Amino acid sequence: MKRKNVHDPRAWRSADPALTDEQRRYGQALPSREWILRTLREADGPRSAEQLAELLGIGADDPVEGFGHRLSAMVRDGQLVRNRRGGYDVPAEMSLVAGRVLAHKDGFGFLTPDDGGGDLFLSPQQMQRLWPGDRVVVRAGEADRRGRREGAVVEILERGVQQVVGRYGLDHGVAMVVPENPRITHEVLIPERERGEARDGDMVVVDILSDPQPRKSPVGRVVEVLGEHLGPGMEIEAAIRAHGIPHEFPDDALAQAEALPDRVREADCKGRKDLRKLPLVTIDGEDARDFDDAVHARRTVTGWKLWVAIADVDAYVPRDTPLDLHARERGNSVYFPERVVPMLPEKISNGLCSLNPDVDRLCMVCEMQIRRSGEIVRSRFYEAVMRSHARLTYNQVAAALDGASREGIDKRLLGNLRELDALYGALAKAREQRGTVAFESGETRFIFDRDQKIERIVPVTRNRAHVIIEECMIAANVAAARFVIKHKRGALFRVHQRPTGEKVQTLREFLATRGLALGGGEEPEPADFQAVMQQAAGRPDQDVIQTMMLRAMMQARYAPDCEGHFGLALDEYAHFTSPIRRYPDLVLHRAIKRALRGVSRRDEPMSHEALEGLGAACSTTERRADEATRDVTLWLKCEYMQQHVGETFDGTISGVAPFGLFVTLDDIHVEGLVHITALDNDYYEHDATRSRLVGRRSGRKHGMGDSLRVQVVRVSLDERRIDLEPAQNGKDGAQRPSSSGRAESAGKAKKRASVATGDDAGAQSRKGGRGSKASGKQSGAKRAKAAKKGGDRRRKPRGS
Repeated sequence: MKRKNVHDPRAWRSADPALTDEQRRYGQALPSREWILRTLREADGPRSAEQLAELLGIGADDPVEGFGHRLSAMVRDGQLVRNRRGGYDVPAEMSLVAGRVLAHKDGFGFLTPDDGGGDLFLSPQQMQRLWPGDRVVVRAGEADRRGRREGAVVEILERGVQQVVGRYGLDHGVAMVVPENPRITHEVLIPERERGEARDGDMVVVDILSDPQPRKSPVGRVVEVLGEHLGPGMEIEAAIRAHGIPHEFPDDALAQAEALPDRVREADCKGRKDLRKLPLVTIDGEDARDFDDAVHARRTVTGWKLWVAIADVDAYVPRDTPLDLHARERGNSVYFPERVVPMLPEKISNGLCSLNPDVDRLCMVCEMQIRRSGEIVRSRFYEAVMRSHARLTYNQVAAALDGASREGIDKRLLGNLRELDALYGALAKAREQRGTVAFESGETRFIFDRDQKIERIVPVTRNRAHVIIEECMIAANVAAARFVIKHKRGALFRVHQRPTGEKVQTLREFLATRGLALGGGEEPEPADFQAVMQQAAGRPDQDVIQTMMLRAMMQARYAPDCEGHFGLALDEYAHFTSPIRRYPDLVLHRAIKRALRGVSRRDEPMSHEALEGLGAACSTTERRADEATRDVTLWLKCEYMQQHVGETFDGTISGVAPFGLFVTLDDIHVEGLVHITALDNDYYEHDATRSRLVGRRSGRKHGMGDSLRVQVVRVSLDERRIDLEPAQNGKDGAQRPSSSGRAESAGKAKKRASVATGDDAGAQSRKGGRGSKASGKQSGAKRAKAAKKGGDRRRKPRGS
């Protein structure tokens, strides 16, 4: 059917809203991507490049070659599809959907559409020629018997995997690599001439020479041998490469860093406000090595004046230089247990941009006037030079405020710390009044012995000093977002959207089974969620309720449009406080500087479209870091649990699925799976609404929050899996009956800090070591031991 033509495609020279931007960026004007898409949507079918150029009125004097490049780029980005006859069209007009592949370890996958629509199911058959992360075009089909819309792959636009890290093995002379990433289900065939120095059982990095095809394995070349499979620190080396995390700085970036001075020179301070006499202090963890934020508060007639000074990274990393381009590629630092993959070289992150005490440092300052109600009434930003008056730790400050100890703190600073504490009280009150959704963090960290073996796993606890700093950072983030909005500067905001209606409804149904109700109608506000948290406080099923509420929340992301932060109940929010570790913060610093220096808004370095792409890329690198650290954490927990196979533990059901129960062991904070086949001699049905399994004959129920005594029966490092079974009656102790939840004794109650949903919190660190044996699947690769060192320790950025 012919599509209705509602505009003249030849009018792009006068009507295309992006024409000015095109001319500024490229020198010559072409129809923008938006205009091309609009034209094709209104055409009566696909058009070849020549037909489309004629339709648009592109003549010989126009950059025809550039037009062809634009069409190719739009195909690569999934905005257009090119059929076998060379015709271009919009995917939606051809019932096609472009998106990225999410793979599951069981062989199937999903397509996440670029336009934000619902995911499409990809069967194992469709996944036979796909990698995780591939960008593809699929034809949307009907729903399957489980109600999932299925997709059939039409075209592969971009491959998501160019390298694989895994275990090399020989089986009857055939060399294969089993990928470390469980989502990659293809074993990679290694021809004899491409094996390099790899030996049976080594962890290797493989370049992909040919991609998977139906009934045909991908082929690769060994390009790096990392060491033996169970070598100390190998889990981190493998995760870095398996997730494609850049971990080596190119020569030009290192040369740029080395050319920087070793200290702040007086000439560097010219034009900056001198704050060297202001008693700014840093407050960090005991093992922190770099300090990129310093604070000071002073009482005023109406409230407080708060200074938040942040290391001026842009002073040393100008835009589009080698250091900047590589930092943009990394997106953020990645924090593993006792090792970090930094966004910037150590000379910057641990040197020039670390606010060490008693040395001059260049900084960006957010100075705020805050009322006793906690409201920020005024703020200003400026470039400055500062000198930290003390390097304090959280425990030091907390002890001093509690009156327990003043060790290591100059008495002249105690008054300043008390003012910070008083200011925190006002900020916390304002936070409570606006209805911030505060969840308790269940983060854990590893404690290692002298031999670098895991001694125990403990919950992370935060004290008053932690939340003082967090509130100061949030205040600065809010002020920064407001500043760039006021001055209409292009930057990236931290966006946390409200939960979808579907997620809200699922949560309501669950809460109803617990005698609770979520207010707010179809679009509940943060205060409505917080009201439920307050009602759940002290209940034995508090952890369960919090878990389900967290699942209802959206994931935070970076975007050029300020859409607010739902979890923090803030209309304006951005990340300003960690430019050493997060690239979006550096983008924001530069936007503030342009406004301060009076740079014309016409000279903004990035268009809105470019910022959208950068925000998506930074959000992706953040997810990549989370996945890599999660893989390492799971590996370490499995390694630790190998010594506990056969032992029994008290546990709490922390997740329910049709195939079994996830149980968190109470004292050691490790989660394992009780498969449904390991439960009582009965048939169990999954009650999704109440998050429980119900025995068909016995009526026995196992639900979220119920207590269960379990035995560790198997640990697989390869699968990152701990298998549990209900403990048998006998000398190991009787299985406890299920209850509505778990009540912790006062002596064992977990002390967790309130954190806002949608953002990260905390970090873990450790050094390499260990060489224990593992159990699990084998594919011709032998178990072995080796040694490989870890890296240095640095803390994760603070604030939500």
